[in-house]
Amino acid sequence: MLEIMLWIAQGFLALFFFAAGLPKVIGRGIDRWAGFDDLPRGLVIIIGLSEVVGAVALWLPSLIGTFEWTTPLAAIGIAVISLMASGFHIRAAATAERGDPRTEWLCAVETALWASLAGSIAIGRWAGISSGPSLPSETLIVAIAVIIPATIVNLVLVARRPVAPRTPDATNGTLVG
Repeated sequence: MLEIMLWIAQGFLALFFFAAGLPKVIGRGIDRWAGFDDLPRGLVIIIGLSEVVGAVALWLPSLIGTFEWTTPLAAIGIAVISLMASGFHIRAAATAERGDPRTEWLCAVETALWASLAGSIAIGRWAGISSGPSLPSETLIVAIAVIIPATIVNLVLVARRPVAPRTPDATNGTLVG
């Protein structure tokens, strides 16, 4: 059962991060991702590449039957990216830099849920390649079974939030809104 839950979690996480990273790399559709217009383009591309590579590394090693040890490392990398994004949203909500602070807190919860799911995958896959201590499989199954629906609910709430139109500021040319 744990193996099935890990594959479901890996697929869910990989699909999201591939879909989230691709627009950052190619520069199209990025307007749906809050705050990226405030970052330098080079940094956005690096973040997008990290997300795409992490998503591919969640699946590819197991599918081709080699380098399986990279899967938990990819999950850890995605967890780190997600936690950094949580910090970004928490800071934005606390300083009310842009938009509605409630939306930023919702985005912070979303990214924390992604980090939790990635952490669960890392623990589950690390146990498969390590002889060290691990969590009982029942614990990981319950964690994944709770995190995935919570993430879906949060994604629906984030997707339904109104997106404020952004207009150029006449004084310095930056987008505001």
